[in-house]
Amino acid sequence: MSVSVREFAERGADLELVGIQKRFPGFTAIEELDLTIPAGSFFALLGPSGCGKTTTLRLVAGLEEPTRGRILIGGTDVTETKAHQRPVNTVFQSYALFPHMSIIENVAFGLKRRRIGDAEARAHEALRLVELDHLAQRRPAQLSGGQQQRVALARAIVNRPALLLLDEPLGALDLKLRRQMQLELKTIQEEVGLTFLHVTHDQEEAMTMADTVAVMNKGAIEQMGAPAQLYELPRTVFVANFLGQSNLFTGMVSGATDTAIAVDVQGTSIVVPTARAARHQGQVTVGVRPEKVALHREAPADSSSRNLLGPGHVIDVSFSGVSTQYIVSVTGIGTVTVFAQNVGIGPIASEGDEVWISWDVEHGFGLDDDPADAVKFPADDDTHSIAVQRREALVAELEEG
Repeated sequence: MSVSVREFAERGADLELVGIQKRFPGFTAIEELDLTIPAGSFFALLGPSGCGKTTTLRLVAGLEEPTRGRILIGGTDVTETKAHQRPVNTVFQSYALFPHMSIIENVAFGLKRRRIGDAEARAHEALRLVELDHLAQRRPAQLSGGQQQRVALARAIVNRPALLLLDEPLGALDLKLRRQMQLELKTIQEEVGLTFLHVTHDQEEAMTMADTVAVMNKGAIEQMGAPAQLYELPRTVFVANFLGQSNLFTGMVSGATDTAIAVDVQGTSIVVPTARAARHQGQVTVGVRPEKVALHREAPADSSSRNLLGPGHVIDVSFSGVSTQYIVSVTGIGTVTVFAQNVGIGPIASEGDEVWISWDVEHGFGLDDDPADAVKFPADDDTHSIAVQRREALVAELEEG
């Protein structure tokens, strides 16, 4: 950034959720949530629609009251504190700028309402931070979508909140602008030192910006950690498939050493490092990311350092620019996805070709899920679906009455 603003805001405060439960009539959005977000960090809550992430954000903002539990910001219990009295600001997907006001008036509005003496100066400082001070006298309609989003961010930061909540703020932007804004948001967060809590369903967005990502599913956190850690070592089927794509195989552990386990998958042995496997005996699920898998037109030599499947047949080829996706059907194993970087001209293989696939043993991982508990078709029981089902049942009951 062109302006150094380390003095712009006080250091962000930590956020602590203790035993949070949130029930709505007919269903539970959050069952039991314990979460600590360190001061000054960029934290992302990632999950599908209905997982409870937006409910969590609304609880922190004071827009919803928890059924049970406590919310602490900077060590102070704010569970019973009204939304406007919390040291929190929210940036929504809809910019909610006043169309009849100039940009500088939009940013300074909250400060003037609170009768802050240097409102204009602080508003200009916030606009310089998002590199829009030269457009201070324009109206929102004269700005692009990305510029309007930066104005909304400046308006939130100018109040110097201890905690800034981002509710899918980039969802309305096109892909190129969204990627640019991801980098800008991260840079701004590092500059001002505030605590950012970002809610999104976009995996790439969460991994690009956040220091720590918590993957939510059905009102609970499935796994939390640094983006690279979650991607390289997912612990559940949900995380493995929601955060990118995974090739998963289920079988019995047929052998184990101090360094690796061997899993029998329909007569084929797949080896995974012990340190990268959560379960070491019985029936387990192991996997590998598609970009770690190599495609061969001829059978490669056996190697103790690589897992080998095949022969199989290519059943689909999809070109996506930087890479090509191959779907390979292997008898007894099922389908395996391969991402091959387009370093040459034309595809490595075509539909119907016989191929073999392999990957480095060190790139595999083992999940903590019990395969016996897995279902082929997951129940449609996210919170939105439950709410719809409850409402339909109530309407039917009333009509019968």
